[in-house]
Amino acid sequence: MSEATLYPPESGVFYGLDRPSVPEWGGRLPVALVFPGSARLGLSTLGWQVVWKLLEECPGIIAERFFWEGGDEEPRAYDSGRPLSDFPVISFSLNFEEEYRAMAQMLDRAGIPLRSEDRDGAWPLITAGGPLSFMNPAPVAPAVDLFWVGEAEAGFADLLAECASYAFDGASTMDYLRAVAGRDGVYIPALATAPTRRVLAGHGNELSHPGHSCFVTQESEFRDMFLLEVNRGCPYGCRFCAAGYIYRPPRHARVEVLKDIVERVNPGKVGLVGTALTDWPDLHPFLTWLHERGTKFSLASLRYDGLTDDFLTFLRRTGTRSVTLALEGASHRIREAINKRLDEEKFLEAVSRISRLQFNHLKLYIIAGWPDETEEDYRELGEFLQRIREAIDAGRGKKKTGVGHVTLGVSSLVPKPWTPFQWAPMAGEAHLNDVMKRLKKVVKPVKGFQVRVDKPAPARLQGLLARGDEKIFDLIEIAARPGMNWRKALRQWDGDMSAYLDRERGKDEPLPWECVDIGVDREYLYREWERYKTVKGTALCGKVECERCNACGMGTWLHHGDGK
Repeated sequence: MSEATLYPPESGVFYGLDRPSVPEWGGRLPVALVFPGSARLGLSTLGWQVVWKLLEECPGIIAERFFWEGGDEEPRAYDSGRPLSDFPVISFSLNFEEEYRAMAQMLDRAGIPLRSEDRDGAWPLITAGGPLSFMNPAPVAPAVDLFWVGEAEAGFADLLAECASYAFDGASTMDYLRAVAGRDGVYIPALATAPTRRVLAGHGNELSHPGHSCFVTQESEFRDMFLLEVNRGCPYGCRFCAAGYIYRPPRHARVEVLKDIVERVNPGKVGLVGTALTDWPDLHPFLTWLHERGTKFSLASLRYDGLTDDFLTFLRRTGTRSVTLALEGASHRIREAINKRLDEEKFLEAVSRISRLQFNHLKLYIIAGWPDETEEDYRELGEFLQRIREAIDAGRGKKKTGVGHVTLGVSSLVPKPWTPFQWAPMAGEAHLNDVMKRLKKVVKPVKGFQVRVDKPAPARLQGLLARGDEKIFDLIEIAARPGMNWRKALRQWDGDMSAYLDRERGKDEPLPWECVDIGVDREYLYREWERYKTVKGTALCGKVECERCNACGMGTWLHHGDGK
């Protein structure tokens, strides 16, 4: 089957080396849609592709793609080669804190003043969206004229289209900003007088317009894979995980909608994007449907309690060779404290089934650096890994094949805004280095296991950027200079990382990210922080409608948003 057959022209998907045509601007508003990283990563980022599609479909806008590979030359459009400085609107997609340096580099190399106050109302207008815009926009607020706070489907393209008359009629960016200030979803640092309310696309628990890839290419991180969003948000409320809070209420796409997208695009391989996929009752039927129509598929991390014999048998029969499971905490106590519901005996039963059905690679993940972790927690982990080894051997029985090797991936805890851990101190670099060394010793005696540990220094930098205020932009400016990197910039910066990371924040202390309102009550988050300390669990989110539950305040927040 040829690529042209796989992706019919009417699908709206570009495949292989095909690129969007670049028409003359002709009275339409040119928007530079920037992913501040490599094309390989940008073409694998679903949210950025969703925004491109929205802008491309807006009659008054011409959107051009920009990526950044580094260097001292001015960034140029991926498709037309136009310089960034030609565009009256530059819109950044911010997904990871480390991208702040690339964002500043791109503006600097284009000769655009980094700080909005130095642009003094002159074009271009600098906007930003993506998850960091509603987690904590403060660190880059000095550079950004307007943040879109929330989901792009809720009106971002229309907001930019309004900008055209201002750009073409000789008005200043400030004229436009004053005209749109105060709206839900529009955070303008220079004009905001109250927290900006996050905007959502749709209502209830249905994800009516699931995102999907616009570009399927070997140039992306996920080669030749069509990404398809199954759900948004997570019902589990693990206390360290931002996805369980900033995307509330959790929503699921209907299987009929997903099938319709697949039928229209007819991809060769689908990568399902979402959280807790095995909680979706239609997962197995949908994957069966994909398989029967000859479409390959890929899944992210799975929950152990959804790995039934039938489902695992199906996965193995259709070519899946590895399974990824998240332990998160090193011990039962930590898992209970972070609200990670994990029954160790059922987990081991799932591992045994995985081995019996002859998957050959098991990937496990944990997080290190919890505020009150002890040597005992890691001693218990060593014992549990031995039990996992025994479960693998029991599942294999007398067969020579089964899970041949296990990889334990370890990352450092980075306490994030809008989670109960927003008050928590972050573990120091020395402690984290000690933990990583300890983990290597814990894993070494376990046959067939290997460990891959995180580097604590980059995690600490991420923590600083995630929890910082507008003063952090000084650091970003230094890091963006030619010849600089984060490590060198930290040495030159006159700020104090410890003040941001190494202390528990006060219950009533103002937090930099409270310039936005995501809909979850601060009081609820603080109760969850206290429940972490006392090792108490909290019920799943999404079992009943938000208006009936309202435990986190989302019901009241949504009610207000409907204008009631």
